[in-house]
Amino acid sequence: MTPSLQYLEKCRALIDAVESQQSLIEETADLFSRTILGGRMVHLFGSGHSRIMTEEMWPRYGSFPGFNPIVELSLSFHNLVVGANGQRQAMFLENVPGLADRILRNFDLGEGDSALVVSSSGCNVVPIEMAEIFQKRGVKVVALISRQHAEASTSKRGDGRKLQDFADIVLDTGAPVGDAMVTIEGLDTPVAPGSTVGGCLIVNSVKAEVAKRLTDAGQPPKVLSAGAIVGADRAVELFEAAYDEHAHRIAKYYENLGS
Repeated sequence: MTPSLQYLEKCRALIDAVESQQSLIEETADLFSRTILGGRMVHLFGSGHSRIMTEEMWPRYGSFPGFNPIVELSLSFHNLVVGANGQRQAMFLENVPGLADRILRNFDLGEGDSALVVSSSGCNVVPIEMAEIFQKRGVKVVALISRQHAEASTSKRGDGRKLQDFADIVLDTGAPVGDAMVTIEGLDTPVAPGSTVGGCLIVNSVKAEVAKRLTDAGQPPKVLSAGAIVGADRAVELFEAAYDEHAHRIAKYYENLGS
């Protein structure tokens, strides 16, 4: 089997892994829908490449307001690799205790909010502390991890606790230990990771379920849609309305901050 076919076969297994979590996906969608219908927001966080899942959730075509992507560039700006703003610094910072508290100091969180925290290993300090602080402030937490990898990995936190220890619901990307899924003869390390594929399957499954629940409740979401689908004028109308709704929702998290 060629490496590319091997990768695609592994990805099919990821689909099966996600499908097996249907009840958890629906439970997550119930939680997130209650948050959005209540006028609050679902906070999204991931450091490193886990940032991809937060941006897959919102804002992009086929997504809708109600989600607050918390993306820290110091933890997820990979483009320069080395030098200033390089990868070494980002990997160091995601294990600095207290940084999560500084991040969440910017938001007036409250009960009724919910959160999705993404970390393939579930072992880095900042996402663990994000989930811990969310829970302390009355926010329900969904963790998205690669369970096999997380269970085989060692927490960077002093007490050994992992992201899944601070979650109300735990979802699994289905990726293997080490994430990479393809073996090459003569190469002693596997290549081609799977957690992003599994993670995107999870978040879009949740997103679709949330859209149905909002629509059934009489509050159909304002979905960012292509002009090729809905026409140019309608696409612009949805674009403006969705971003205005996001602005109105997020404003609530700043107006009483610190009071």
